[in-house]
Amino acid sequence: MNNYTKGSLALFTARVLSGLNVNAMGYLLPLWIAPIGCVTLRLVFGAVVFWIVSIFSKPETVAFNDKLKLVALGGVGIFGYMSLYAVSLSHTTPVSFAIFNAMQPLWVVIASAVFFREGVDARKLMGIVIGFAGALLCILSEPNHDVADNPLLGNVLSIAASIIYAIYLVFSARMVGHLSRMTILRYTFSSAAVVALSVTWMVGFSAPLFDGGLKTTPLLVLAFVLVFPTVITYFLIPIGLKYLNSTVVAIYGYVTLIVASVVSFITGVDKFEPVILLSLLFIGASIYFVGVSDRKSAGKSVG
Repeated sequence: MNNYTKGSLALFTARVLSGLNVNAMGYLLPLWIAPIGCVTLRLVFGAVVFWIVSIFSKPETVAFNDKLKLVALGGVGIFGYMSLYAVSLSHTTPVSFAIFNAMQPLWVVIASAVFFREGVDARKLMGIVIGFAGALLCILSEPNHDVADNPLLGNVLSIAASIIYAIYLVFSARMVGHLSRMTILRYTFSSAAVVALSVTWMVGFSAPLFDGGLKTTPLLVLAFVLVFPTVITYFLIPIGLKYLNSTVVAIYGYVTLIVASVVSFITGVDKFEPVILLSLLFIGASIYFVGVSDRKSAGKSVG
């Protein structure tokens, strides 16, 4: 198996789990657990698991500057993404969130240009414009309905989450070349967990899930979120970052959109509306224009 295939399989699996996670989180939030409470559980659980696994990994010396970068990536990138993700899903539908999450290739291109002076050709610029058009179409045309209490706020937060995660991808991609997966994961998750615990200490921990008797279904859903989309997904992402460039990594977010949409429509969690299909067409076209050149390169230089 060549490196490109290895990275692609890792990213595909991670994004399928992420798509299922969108629906799982939509089920849990905010009925069974408050958004920040769920984020805190995910980050603390992930940090503990990654530190335990790292005990059995080869020791690695990490420069002080790299530690600072990893702490910042975790505290701002992972915590920022997960918290906005959770709050947005409390206000909008899983499909709408997944649509904006699929815009990550656009934000990756923009972040790479802003922070690392990478060029943006006419094709990518066209993709960015089309992507914004699709996002605005979805934001401005989605009415309030019984499966979302504040779609406009949720959609705006979804975009913010997507932007933060794209920035995280661009910067973390530059760390995987000289640091191991476990080093990156244990430092980023630890710093993110500290931030989450601090916020939870200030706002309180609310989780009806743990009040009263045993609630089997929500507990099983929470267990799935903790093990698969949190630990397994974040373990697989560095593999993709190592062997694929960051725009291709972000393009796999479209798999998340497809999985989340199909599951939502099948289970009746979300309603299909014509604007969703039109928005998908716009986002799909934008991703094609942004990623078509990057998909041809399989190098490990990213974003």
